[in-house]
Formats: sequence, C-alpha cells, structure tokens
Amino acid sequence: QVTLVESGGGSAQPGGSLNLSCQVSGLTHEHYGIGWFRQVPGKEREGVSAIMLDGFTYYAEFVKGRLTISRDIAENTVSLQMNNLQPEDTAVYYCAPDLTRHLHTVVTVLNPDEYEAWGQGTQVIVDS
Repeated sequence: QVTLVESGGGSAQPGGSLNLSCQVSGLTHEHYGIGWFRQVPGKEREGVSAIMLDGFTYYAEFVKGRLTISRDIAENTVSLQMNNLQPEDTAVYYCAPDLTRHLHTVVTVLNPDEYEAWGQGTQVIVDS
C-alpha cells in the first residue's frame, strides 16, 4: 500500500522560503514520477511541479522560476524548494505518484485527474 507523507510546510513572510518534502513508501520511488499539487479550500486542486523517473522536471507557469523540484533516490523523497513566496502561494500542498501510463507533457503530469494516491498534505501560509 503506497503511503505518502508531506512535510516542511509552515508560515513564511512574502519573499521568504520553505522547503517541502514528500516521503514515499510502498513503492520504489525512483521508478515513478512524483508530482506536487496544491489546493485552497473551496477550490480545485492544481498542479505545481513534477519530476519524472528520468529526472525531467515540469513546472506550472505560475512558478516563474521560484520553485525547484528535486529527488533523493536513496531516501525515497522528493523535495520542493520554494523561494520568493507570495501570498497567493498559500495552500495545502500534496504529493502524489504518477502511476498511469500516459504521454508525459506539462499538461498531463500537472493534471491532478491523472493521479490517484495522495498524502494528507502540508499547509503553507504566506502572510506578513
């Protein structure tokens, strides 16, 4: 049974930084792509970034160079370094493995409908 645990969230001021971590168990992490998503209460979940098994990365347009996704194969973790945070980044952030076989494009890998397993999320609050 796949288990995903997100951590690293918290509060930050505008312009500040946070580093999120996704710990994966129940599957071989390096054999799957991992996506980061975020959701504001009352709104739909949206894709933020994803990293494939070959290391190729994808980013949503709103990232604008502020976020960096990386993978630690030995630790079965995927991190999301978040810099220059803005209030609109406030959300619960989730990670999920890309278990479906599909054409890997920025559209598909950042589409939450393509994912089925989720962690409980980690809250990010950006406010002065």
